[in-house]
Amino acid sequence: MKQSVIIVGGGIGGLTAGALLIKAGYEVTILEASREWGGCAGKFQRGDFRFPVGATLGMGFEKGGIHERICRFLGIEIMTKRLDEVMIVHTPTRSISFQSDRQQHVQELQRLFPHVKEKIAAFYEDVRGIAKKIRALMEHLPILPPSTFREWRRLVQSLSPSSLALLPLFSQTLKDLLNKHGLLEEVDFVHFLDGQIIDSMQTTSDDCSLLLGCMAIDIYHEGAFYVEGGLYQLAEKLVSYSKEHGGTLYLGRKVTQIEQGSVWKVTDHRGRVYEAEHVVCNVPIQNLTQLFSAEEMKKMPPKIQHRQDTRQWGAFTLYLALKEDVIPDDMPLFQQVITSSEGEMTNGEHLFLSLSDKEDRNRAPTGYRTLTVSTHIPLDDWKNPATYDEQKKQLNEKMKRGIRTVIPRLEEGVIHEIPGAPRAWERFVQRSGVGGFPQTNEYALFQAISHRTKLDGLWLCGDTVFPGAGTIGVSVSGYHVYESISKRLDLLKRGMWRSK
Repeated sequence: MKQSVIIVGGGIGGLTAGALLIKAGYEVTILEASREWGGCAGKFQRGDFRFPVGATLGMGFEKGGIHERICRFLGIEIMTKRLDEVMIVHTPTRSISFQSDRQQHVQELQRLFPHVKEKIAAFYEDVRGIAKKIRALMEHLPILPPSTFREWRRLVQSLSPSSLALLPLFSQTLKDLLNKHGLLEEVDFVHFLDGQIIDSMQTTSDDCSLLLGCMAIDIYHEGAFYVEGGLYQLAEKLVSYSKEHGGTLYLGRKVTQIEQGSVWKVTDHRGRVYEAEHVVCNVPIQNLTQLFSAEEMKKMPPKIQHRQDTRQWGAFTLYLALKEDVIPDDMPLFQQVITSSEGEMTNGEHLFLSLSDKEDRNRAPTGYRTLTVSTHIPLDDWKNPATYDEQKKQLNEKMKRGIRTVIPRLEEGVIHEIPGAPRAWERFVQRSGVGGFPQTNEYALFQAISHRTKLDGLWLCGDTVFPGAGTIGVSVSGYHVYESISKRLDLLKRGMWRSK
């Protein structure tokens, strides 16, 4: 008899766990509260235009990357285009072309910062060396923090003499490495780095874990991709695979209660009850109190209980449909605009722009493009209903001022202008915070939350458990759930990862 699994939440993490478990022969039901798959990597449509909800720049599709491994294992294909120029970053004083090639990237930065060229070379040599050691560990997809003999054994077996050199660095931050190389006072360079890590690490160099910060800086050189249509394509492919291979998937099924008994019982908003031996919660851990009784919450690990009130960033996103002719001919697909000379990374001072490729008919008809622009916001500042609408209007205008620095004729070409403020995120994605916890030493690596709970048959995945944010992080957490339930190591078999 097949074992049954219910997955609560149809984001990338839950869909990854579901598709893998279906391939392993489990009876899987996936319940998604919204009307779209993919969560923060989903989509929505306005007329002829399709917009990625949040995540846009593709990572992990290179040979041996987590998405490439999973897609190859499942036999699905995602149309991607590798980027030689990852993006252009505009600071208040200069524009920096971010090159995929490591050597070219360092040379470009040395050209722009000639007075510290030797320091920049030494800094990136350290970054690459640290990142290479971490990748050697992460290629084996270790589970952190390890909580079973099997997980500890796997971690120990993946260690090498070179990886032991990382131990003294666990307590350090990216700021410490900048200080080591005399780059802390190079304000524009630090702002450039902060622009890279804010989206994936949810913090800046002052507090970012050194080990994860080096990974975040170096990962662009492993491979950055434009995904045709948007990253929602990954969600759609996982959904198609799951349906074709016997999975049961529902949209518009908001789970309101999860109870443990002889089997797990999951109840949705219309009172429908689903039963299974396993339940996978692909929701932020802050949402668990809405699903479980106080008694069951007390049985969960202390980290889950203590972080219920931990602050997360929110996002304000502006979705634009534009006429092709207002877009500069040489405009790259991805850009950052940093307007603050003090390095402020929130409230419109840091913008991430994602432009659809001119040949991408999945996002816009011929002669038009879509543009998704996002900025971080402190959610506590948006709690007053009396000021919400005015804040929304002011930030919308501020973001357009930033966009006009790279698209001067913006207003002439606007077909659709759709702001996505915190209430919109809560309504459509069923969450307010985005990107998981800040990857500081307080929350990262061995201080992260495990996919395991102390309740038998209850599992977690998503961006608030190890390894954290982004489609790479949530896919790894989904794989960890699959591995722990099935006791299979399919992605670790010979030939499923690269040697480099």
